[in-house]
Amino acid sequence: MQAQCGPSCIVIPFRLVMTTKHKILDRNPINVALIGYGFAGKTFHAPLISAVRGLRLRYIASSDAAKVRKDWPKTEVIGYDEVFAKPDIDLIVIATPNTSHFDLAQKALNAGKHSVVDKPFTTTVSEAEQLIALAAKQKRLLSVYQSRRWDGDFLTLRKVFAARRLGDVMYFESRYDRFRSEIKKRWRETPGPASGIWYDLGAHLADQALQLFGIPDSIYADLAMQRPGSTTVDYFHVLLGYENKRIVLHGSSLVIANGPRFFIHGTRGSFVKNGMDTQEDMLKAGKKPTAAGFGKDPLKGVLTLQNGNHARLTVIPNLPGRYLGYYEALRDAILGEGPNPVTGEQALAVMKVLELAVKSAEQKREIVFA
Repeated sequence: MQAQCGPSCIVIPFRLVMTTKHKILDRNPINVALIGYGFAGKTFHAPLISAVRGLRLRYIASSDAAKVRKDWPKTEVIGYDEVFAKPDIDLIVIATPNTSHFDLAQKALNAGKHSVVDKPFTTTVSEAEQLIALAAKQKRLLSVYQSRRWDGDFLTLRKVFAARRLGDVMYFESRYDRFRSEIKKRWRETPGPASGIWYDLGAHLADQALQLFGIPDSIYADLAMQRPGSTTVDYFHVLLGYENKRIVLHGSSLVIANGPRFFIHGTRGSFVKNGMDTQEDMLKAGKKPTAAGFGKDPLKGVLTLQNGNHARLTVIPNLPGRYLGYYEALRDAILGEGPNPVTGEQALAVMKVLELAVKSAEQKREIVFA
């Protein structure tokens, strides 16, 4: 007898229903089409998808076929419009400019495909809400690629939080700084919806903060264009208010020194971690995500606790970063063996933070989160 499916369940194509996990992973993998082979598609999605057992990178949709074939000679290159008509595609991953996310995700869901959208989810809260409703109607999984939940230092930080070694966290500062003094001709630095580093980098920091602290009570944002000739936001300083807690999200394009990534104070101690997660640089250098040492970060965190009249410092080694964790969890969710690693509703909350911060900066005032 066929099991009944409620309105919130995900319908899995019959050919994906497995008798054993071994069979589905090795004999009948989930066919994936990647749309877009720019920085995100080339650096993150293609290497990670191809490294996860049970996922097969079947197609890459790109306008630069030669670039794709050089890297992935056994993967078929197709046009954007061809993706949605391919009956053998189970999952479509969208790694294209932000302004195209809504349209492409809408087409993917209407074609009956499970869908992954790179962050930021969409350009507006309204678009995000429409996609969530469409995914529910189509009974398809919709996920957003918030990879930095799998940063090594963030995984380590979550472990420190879970052990309550800091007591109650009162101040949390999360920074994503880099040095990009030269403005490049690319869509991320061209004026338009969801351009600039607040939507690019701030989406990561907002997602991490929401994972740790939930929905804030208020938001106050300072967004600026600091580089000569800049036409998009290249600096942000955003304050999230939670009763007596203060959460700061900060990013700049003009920071050359290696400073704190996390700077946290609680009722029992403090935690400081310098430097960024290493996985992006490793992937850019061509290192495979399954290689030995991938994701290891030599810059350890320092936990400072009060010990009588003295401070006691403890070095906290980082857990290895593991971006593969996202796609492994996504595979399991499609197979009905685990939760969606990043739900549309979680990504919608991030979109609300991004959108309200812009409103706060424009009006130069604190905004109550709604």
